[in-house]
Amino acid sequence: MENGLEKKYGLMTAIAMVIGIVIGSGVFFKAEKVLTATGGNLPQGILAWIIGGIIMIVCAYVFATLATRYEKVNGVVDYAEAALGGKYAYFIGWFMAAIYYPTLTSVLAWVSARYTCVLLGWDIVGSEAMAISGFYLVGSFALNALSPKLAGKFQVSTTMIKIVPLALMAVVGIIVGLGNGILVSNFTSGVIANVTSDYPLFTAVVATAFAYEGWIIATSINAELKDAKKNLPRALTFGTMFVALIYILYYTGLAGAVSNSVMMQGGETGAKLAFSTVFSNIGGTVLFVFVVISCLGTLNGLMMGCTRGFYSLAARDMGPEPKVFKCIDVNTNMPTNSSILGLLLSGVWLLYFFGSNLTPVPWFGPFSFDSSELPIVTIYAMYIPIFIMMMVKEKSLNFFKRFLMPSLAICACVFMVIAAFYAHSKAVWFYLIIFIVIMAIGMIINSNRK
Repeated sequence: MENGLEKKYGLMTAIAMVIGIVIGSGVFFKAEKVLTATGGNLPQGILAWIIGGIIMIVCAYVFATLATRYEKVNGVVDYAEAALGGKYAYFIGWFMAAIYYPTLTSVLAWVSARYTCVLLGWDIVGSEAMAISGFYLVGSFALNALSPKLAGKFQVSTTMIKIVPLALMAVVGIIVGLGNGILVSNFTSGVIANVTSDYPLFTAVVATAFAYEGWIIATSINAELKDAKKNLPRALTFGTMFVALIYILYYTGLAGAVSNSVMMQGGETGAKLAFSTVFSNIGGTVLFVFVVISCLGTLNGLMMGCTRGFYSLAARDMGPEPKVFKCIDVNTNMPTNSSILGLLLSGVWLLYFFGSNLTPVPWFGPFSFDSSELPIVTIYAMYIPIFIMMMVKEKSLNFFKRFLMPSLAICACVFMVIAAFYAHSKAVWFYLIIFIVIMAIGMIINSNRK
């Protein structure tokens, strides 16, 4: 049965989506990579987190401004349609539904499983991890598809839980580090290991992009958010500023827990080692359970966006079989068919992530790329035309909102694109080939339907 999506979420759910989707795995998953990319240079690593945070806040502020003016089905697609018309809206909507949502959702399923395996002492790339990944993916889908209101409550509760380990490590880690001298030593030690990239800061910033990404997915519940024109901008602005602050403090707290060299050698157990060092083995284990819950909360938020990806196209009578994918279940008020296709694509991208990044020999040869980072950089490139047209069309805005902030956002997006090329080099070109093929399929499907 086809009907409209209900206004079932409030401001707290929207803020929880922004904070809950962004804070989760990335700050744990990428903290070691940032440190390794900079050769253990802690000040440069903190600078990378600051730059990544500024990029997120600036772009989120511009979209918050657009959110006060446009409200339809899916925020970023709505803004693209207002700025450049239906074709560009479809272009972004197809990218998010077919690539962006499922790639990030699949990676988060594995990251959640990875930290579960670390907690249990199992292999993070073995059969156990992949089996748990599949279970988490299907479980998150079931929660969102069968009870979206429960999924919203789960998002709020996990957001509160995930702040606990970050805040404790930020405060206690810094205090302990200042007391035992480790923090000062880590700050002054400089580069202590070989740097694999010629541009370590660029590599580190791109790594933080994964940790900071996800805030835009909060706009996917635009049509289901009460008083969206007020609540969505508030959620985007407050949520992103809070995330940037807690990330920088947490990263500094880690430096007070263990030395840079130990953290870099710790691999996937680095975060658990830091927590155990500061809070004892028992306390560290309890807090690491919170880390796993944190990852599951992020997975839930991503799945909330993933299940609505094809619905946002179908609601505009675009994409494959709009009549099929715009159907809303009368009992759950969820786009069931869109949800199923989103789950299927997440499974496909999970298989790709395993074959490209976790096997001794990559399955896909040169077409094996990091699906946790490159799709994120792509969407930053897609923001640029929206920001340009915002400066052209939104004549009622003042200078600060119409020109200054969009200009800064464009600079931030260009920086991310350039940094990605330096960080991933040849892999970018092979990713772009896959990107072009998938986008061409989407264009052909939409053209044939018309």
